[in-house]
Amino acid sequence: QLVESGGDLVQPGGSLRLSCAVSGFPLDYYTIGWFRQAPGKEREGVACISAHGANANYADSVKGRFTISRDNAKSTVSLQMDSLEPEDTAVYYCAARTRWEYDPSAEYPYWGQGTQVTVSS
Repeated sequence: QLVESGGDLVQPGGSLRLSCAVSGFPLDYYTIGWFRQAPGKEREGVACISAHGANANYADSVKGRFTISRDNAKSTVSLQMDSLEPEDTAVYYCAARTRWEYDPSAEYPYWGQGTQVTVSS
């Protein structure tokens, strides 16, 4: 099970930290990805991190603003989002797969329910 939290309403330029709590499977065997979907738009892969955190990659739209990290001992993966823009408004999802894929938009079989992030003044 993957459960996202931390979504909120934030002003442009602000920051948020999303968390993905994992249970029911050993997190250190899984690559984790963060995705987002805005109303009327296709789902977008935002960031991904390998099972032990050695590799990470980001979509160009968030590179330099978002940071993905993980704590396998606490079974959590985080997405630190800084310098938020209205275009970042979306439902954010975390997902899991067993093999590392460099492409943040790779296919993932296991998904959380999502958390809403709204960037607006």
